[in-house]
Amino acid sequence: MTRTATVAEPWRGLSPGVADLIEPDLGAVTDEILAAIGREVPEYARPIEGAFGQGLRLGVTEALRQFVALIRDPDAGRGPGRDVYVGLGRGELRQGRTLDALQSAYRVGARVAWRRLSETAVEAGLDTRTVSLLAESIFAYIDQLSAESVEGYAEARSRLEGERERRRSELVSLLLREPPLDQAELRAAAAAAGWAVPRAAAALACADRDLDRLARRLPPDALTARRDGLGCAVVADPEGPGAAERLDQACAEAPAVLGPTGAPEGLAASWALARTGLATASLTGPGLVRAEDRLVELVLLESAPLAERIAARRLAPLAELTPRARERMEETALAFVQHQGNAAAMARALHLHPQTARYRRARLRDLLGDQLDDPDARFELELALRARRGAGQ
Repeated sequence: MTRTATVAEPWRGLSPGVADLIEPDLGAVTDEILAAIGREVPEYARPIEGAFGQGLRLGVTEALRQFVALIRDPDAGRGPGRDVYVGLGRGELRQGRTLDALQSAYRVGARVAWRRLSETAVEAGLDTRTVSLLAESIFAYIDQLSAESVEGYAEARSRLEGERERRRSELVSLLLREPPLDQAELRAAAAAAGWAVPRAAAALACADRDLDRLARRLPPDALTARRDGLGCAVVADPEGPGAAERLDQACAEAPAVLGPTGAPEGLAASWALARTGLATASLTGPGLVRAEDRLVELVLLESAPLAERIAARRLAPLAELTPRARERMEETALAFVQHQGNAAAMARALHLHPQTARYRRARLRDLLGDQLDDPDARFELELALRARRGAGQ
């Protein structure tokens, strides 16, 4: 046996005769450990009866039994015996406790076991080295049990968090459903996900790749999931005190669009507008855009096929131009309809010299003719040009 293995498992240095010596004391040691835990660990200060008492007695009894078995045959291993202590860790999480109480119980148990078993060893005339090795073995063994309970606790917490995330993801789907859930169904689904139904909420859209980073920065009560190839977040009360600033900070580094705020049953419509807005080149850059502030562009996007048909008809005279010349004329046309053909205002909007703006205006009249004097035609021109700009064309 290597020195490292002996240090890690000091009971390997004890003779099987030590197991025979201490085994008769195990019943009395169990009772004393249980009494000490009840006195010294407040969370366990209750009558040792029922399921709780049975579980605690099983843990102590099994620990002592396995310890004696390891002294007799260190290579036999503990087999399924470790499951008892992994299970104790899981149980602490289910009871809503931290591991502090269980770790305290382990320390109490180790102290009592060492006091009683060392007395037996000394009375039997064991040498100092063996008594010291027995002490080391008891504390190393209890450390092992404690580590197994930590493992069980962590495993249970991971499962619980995974289940919580699954339920919250399912809740996002239910909230975005059309028609919406009735109030009773919504509140039941929210309760199962550990989410308090807010008075008002809005849906936020971001790129799939940005969702995890964004989720870490959003308020804790925000629900996040992946939907329609995008990142989706349901944000509670985004117009509440300080909420706007917090959302702006959370979304400072990546494009995101927040749909309109309303009652939770309106989240499907909020998500539709947020999702549409994210697809709009003119709406998104790093930072948060609120769909309510850009409804005209969103209406045009929602009606993109119709807007493009209008554009094809009204802007047909520009089709023969080079791409750069066509872009200049479309910019000029939009400035013309927005400023009623005023050359000075057009020049300011286009950042041009007034003479250049007048030249472009004249060229535009050559191309589009009487359309520029017809109010309905000008309205359609502006609609078509805004739609093309919004789509990034």
